[in-house]
Amino acid sequence: MLHTRDLMWILWPSFLIGGVASGLVFALVDPLDLVFLGEWRASRLTVYTLGFFLFWAMAALSSALTLRLAPRGVMLDEFGDPID
Repeated sequence: MLHTRDLMWILWPSFLIGGVASGLVFALVDPLDLVFLGEWRASRLTVYTLGFFLFWAMAALSSALTLRLAPRGVMLDEFGDPID
């Protein structure tokens, strides 16, 4: 079962990594030099947006897989009481 805390652990770090990866890739690659499906060229904003969401999704899948494979014990709140 996926809790809100699990989503936070997956989506927030992957959002940060998506932003960093987009910055690094697009510092080296000009989106106007990219050609998709033979002839189609997209605007810079479109490529930046799609690139960011692609990097975010890849990092989120990685974080979700890590969370899924991590061993689970009894979760405790800040007072030491078990969380249901």
